[in-house]
Amino acid sequence: MISPETLAILCCPETKQELVLLDDAKVRRINEAIAAGKVLNRAGLPVTEPIEGGLLCKDGSSLYPIREEIPILLVDESLQMSQFP
Repeated sequence: MISPETLAILCCPETKQELVLLDDAKVRRINEAIAAGKVLNRAGLPVTEPIEGGLLCKDGSSLYPIREEIPILLVDESLQMSQFP
């Protein structure tokens, strides 16, 4: 996955907040919502591909997905955590 050294230099491209790795339980919950067709990205498009992991903004508001071991640090591809009560 992402090394601690790499994680230490990454930040949210929008707010510049520190990013933390999403725990496995939350990854499973998000993937269940994706499979059910209930997830939109910030651009308002449906998310159809499951995530391997995620980088969560320190304030817990936005999630940047990790797919094929690559963090997708694009604002329009981020997920608003308010979708996952």
